[in-house]
Amino acid sequence: MTLYIDPPTWPGHGRMWSHLVSDISFDELHAFARRLGVPERAFERDHYDIPSHRYAEVVQAGAVEVGPKELLRRLVEAGLRRPKGRPA
Repeated sequence: MTLYIDPPTWPGHGRMWSHLVSDISFDELHAFARRLGVPERAFERDHYDIPSHRYAEVVQAGAVEVGPKELLRRLVEAGLRRPKGRPA
């Protein structure tokens, strides 16, 4: 089980955000998020948006820190990428 998180460098709604993804399955991703109490509304197509104040907690729970390009590469290679404008 490997989950990945990029640094909180994505602005939105007055905060900075990270993306949390799995390179195995959405089931794995959802189970990890549920364990941490991440709300379902934070899931967007193929990742969870994680606010910067929760970054350290998610890493401590087992997510591997990677840069945004590495995160995207792993998501694409896993066949889990769901770009905007395409059906889920």
